[in-house]
Amino acid sequence: MDKPLSLWSRIAAALASLARGEGLADVFDQLRAPPERSVAFTIAVIALGAKMAKADGQVTRNEVATFRRIFEIPAGEEANAARVFNMARTDVAGFDAYARKIAQMFGPGDDVLKDVLEGLFAIAVADGEFQEAEEVFLQEVADIFGLRECCYRAIRASYVENAEPDPWTVLEVERDASYEQIRRAWHSAVREAHPDRAIARGMPAEAVKLAQDRVVALNRAWEEIRAGHQPA
Repeated sequence: MDKPLSLWSRIAAALASLARGEGLADVFDQLRAPPERSVAFTIAVIALGAKMAKADGQVTRNEVATFRRIFEIPAGEEANAARVFNMARTDVAGFDAYARKIAQMFGPGDDVLKDVLEGLFAIAVADGEFQEAEEVFLQEVADIFGLRECCYRAIRASYVENAEPDPWTVLEVERDASYEQIRRAWHSAVREAHPDRAIARGMPAEAVKLAQDRVVALNRAWEEIRAGHQPA
């Protein structure tokens, strides 16, 4: 009996179809049902990550290293992962096509989409700079994902060096909100972003890892506010 193809091998095979000239829509139509749905999601996120790394005109080692950290590549799959990244980076399809495919898998503003945007920000700033071209790229992805401007600013503040991570922005609450309003906003955000929700929806490990990072950022923001904002 043939050995089942690994997730990364199936992803590489799907991208090879793109390289042979098959249309993006045709390839994704073949990946609608589990487990291929995870393949489609991962391809789209990899493609966005690869194109994010190249948005400023070059791909640095730090950006590739950040990509490898976000996508915890299992031992023995490095060659397939590299093939996927390189093919996605040179694919003629625009990044917006992949962003729309991801958006179609979820509803507008879904927490998985926030997690993906955070991963893209991590890649964008990995080389120590945040370029205008990267800003334009990320703003358009956020628009396609149906994320609110305050959500975009919150994620941006968590990653861009010259934008101080403002805890109120991270939790998407007003500065004059009551202690109880802030607590409820934090509790709701953590509940929605919890990795268990990604696991329950059958999302791949990459999505779960991004969700974990988001929960850490939300908890950090809450602790910062709570330290200086005691209930009346």
